[in-house]
Amino acid sequence: MAEAVRAGAGGITGLRRFLTEYGEAVEWDIARYWPGRSLLELYRGQMSWRELRVFLRFLPQDSATARAVRGASPEEEAWTLDRHLLAAVVDAVRENTFATVKLGGDPKKTGRLKPPDPIPRPGVEQRAKSNVIRFGGRHGSGAKQLAGLFGRPAANQ
Repeated sequence: MAEAVRAGAGGITGLRRFLTEYGEAVEWDIARYWPGRSLLELYRGQMSWRELRVFLRFLPQDSATARAVRGASPEEEAWTLDRHLLAAVVDAVRENTFATVKLGGDPKKTGRLKPPDPIPRPGVEQRAKSNVIRFGGRHGSGAKQLAGLFGRPAANQ
């Protein structure tokens, strides 16, 4: 955020250019983080350019101005670090529940249970379906699959 303020020409000219591009976001942040103040005060002479520069320099990363400068999509911006961590916790609890049921349950009843899919996150690819070799059950012992994997005929063929 501070780099964006410093990136253009320095001083008032740079701030004017910044306000031209991101003025609405700055207005929103002033109303949110600086109650009782308005961007209009700058033009009325009730706020100095220095006050505005200091305000912009120390805005938090989740401010509207910082999001506008980054130019990320609204979906990506909705996923803050806290939300990613919460989704990871939920995924871990779901996987732990699945493992507990699978290991402690009746194999005839839990045999077809599939592990839970993780919560979809923006920018993270869904994991591909694995090539699990099943031993026993409806599909045989898996010996043919293993033999094909290692390039040999199965022992029982």
